[in-house]
Amino acid sequence: MRYASSALAIFLTALTPFAAEAAAGGGEFASRSAVIQWIDGYRFKPEPSRMPAAVKVLSESGALREPETAGFYAGFVAGVLGAHPKEAERLTARMLPLPPADQWLVVRAIAYSGLPAWQSLLARTAARLPARRGMIDAYLTGALPTLDAIELDKSPTFLERVGEPFGVKSKTAAVSYGRNPELLDTLWGQYFAAGAYRPVWRIITLLPWAKERDSAERLTVGSSAKYTLANNAARYPDVLALIKEMAAYQDADVRPILAEVIQAAETTETASIRKTQLALVEKLKTKGAGYQRDMKLWGYVGQGAIGITCVVLATISLTAAGLPCVIGGAATSAALNYWAAQ
Repeated sequence: MRYASSALAIFLTALTPFAAEAAAGGGEFASRSAVIQWIDGYRFKPEPSRMPAAVKVLSESGALREPETAGFYAGFVAGVLGAHPKEAERLTARMLPLPPADQWLVVRAIAYSGLPAWQSLLARTAARLPARRGMIDAYLTGALPTLDAIELDKSPTFLERVGEPFGVKSKTAAVSYGRNPELLDTLWGQYFAAGAYRPVWRIITLLPWAKERDSAERLTVGSSAKYTLANNAARYPDVLALIKEMAAYQDADVRPILAEVIQAAETTETASIRKTQLALVEKLKTKGAGYQRDMKLWGYVGQGAIGITCVVLATISLTAAGLPCVIGGAATSAALNYWAAQ
């Protein structure tokens, strides 16, 4: 229900008239949709001094209340801080104060920024983030990883799989791309902040999961990576040019999938990718008891990948082109919830 409400709120925001945005000049923003419109073109015209005001508006609108649905904004703020190391401390100070529920964004943005002295900046900012002291300590001690250190996933061993019915737990990372689908949003936010190749490269490394046969969570994340790459490449020439440039340097298991993405983007036939990936998820659903357990566990989380990612990214350009992605996310959420209940 939380995901459905968030999706509906973002969808309605995308349909809001933009008269207010035109009046919002300087460093201030009239609305949440004005912030999104600004983010859409930020990498072509960076204005880091306006980022704190954007965070304030996002906070006031409730957009930061749920970390699972606000990964894009965390990635964007992290990208801005990382691209402007000399201004990072001043920008961080200007984002504060924030309500206790929203302070996580500042902590994660600093930790994910890639700044050489991010630990020092986070420690100096800790006093102004009292609600997130535990989170701060986890990053400073290494209990929580930075974005660059997050693993794709760790497959359980044969013995762990066999022992699962008897209570044997596999050793899994606290945070991974397979277990935290909101990280895909974070990578896109980082790209929109600086137009850098690294976050897109990381998304491309998830593409083999689009053909995953054993793990529902990996298939969901891989499907979302494939679809969002195609969808954004179809809308944004810079994304298309970047993935074309990267295509020649990919491993054998990535190249054919990336070729599909490029073709879909060039022909604007991205809906075919969505349909194909949904069919694969449905096929996985019919496999057996082990796969059904995966689907039951991850059915609701799957909304975080295809549902939330698509809805957030669909609103960035604030055009009718986003509607198929919104509809696709809603359909996926409904299907996953249905399967999880079986």
